[in-house]
Amino acid sequence: MIEVLAALQPLVLGAVLIWSARVKLFSRHAAAAANRSALVRLIGQRRALPAYRLLGGVELTLGALLILPPTLRLEAIAATVLAVGFLSYLTYARRVAPSSSCGCLSAQPIPVSGRSLARAGLLVAAGVLAALASGGWWAALAGRPLPGAAVLLAELAVVVALSPELDATWLLPLRRLRARLTHPLRGGSGLPLLATVQQLQLSDSYRRVAPLLRSDVREHWDDGDWRFVGHAALYQNRPVTAVFAVPLADREPDAVRVAVVDDATGQTLLSLAGTAQPTGPRLAVVPA
Repeated sequence: MIEVLAALQPLVLGAVLIWSARVKLFSRHAAAAANRSALVRLIGQRRALPAYRLLGGVELTLGALLILPPTLRLEAIAATVLAVGFLSYLTYARRVAPSSSCGCLSAQPIPVSGRSLARAGLLVAAGVLAALASGGWWAALAGRPLPGAAVLLAELAVVVALSPELDATWLLPLRRLRARLTHPLRGGSGLPLLATVQQLQLSDSYRRVAPLLRSDVREHWDDGDWRFVGHAALYQNRPVTAVFAVPLADREPDAVRVAVVDDATGQTLLSLAGTAQPTGPRLAVVPA
């Protein structure tokens, strides 16, 4: 089974590299993604987009070579070196520019997270296995089609699960389905804090600022039809409070709003609203 697993790694690596290249070369948001990435800090804003495009071209070329037979050991070694480069860059980005976007598999402004680093580590391991393979992926699938297909799908599923950029396509719909089925806000004359926390954790606003959070619920209070929940956070290397506004009468996660407030000055540094755009207090004046 190890031989089958190793033989399938070029196919996994090729698929991930081609998907990543698609974003860098063909997305209309590629320029914005490059300017939000740590490349700006590393090589300057003027060089960020050309470097981003060049990386996409390398990914596309190497991904195609890995998928198309025959698979050469040199291609697997090149993929391993590239994956090590990804891991090093993401580690640098998380340390030096924690609010920068990954820009890996999507042009969305998703900061580098532990999942992103784990995905890069998985690609490094896949490259090492591919370099040790003694046969091509087509022979492995032809010889053991069902186990090979199961292994391939499972590994691609792990890659997707480790990709915060892809949460909107599978994780958020699952969370919303769970909210509709369980109705966490149903029942009782008062609203438990746990129900509020469940609602805000299902929201797009929470997902977008989750990498900044550094504590569980630190404080909460009710004001009219809204409940405010505060978390300690770190934004642009300064201590802040992430204040979530959750409507008491609306259980939809998309109604949740969030503001990031500087602990030292009380200034609102970032304000995000869910897609529902609920009416309610302006978060710019929410106290820290």
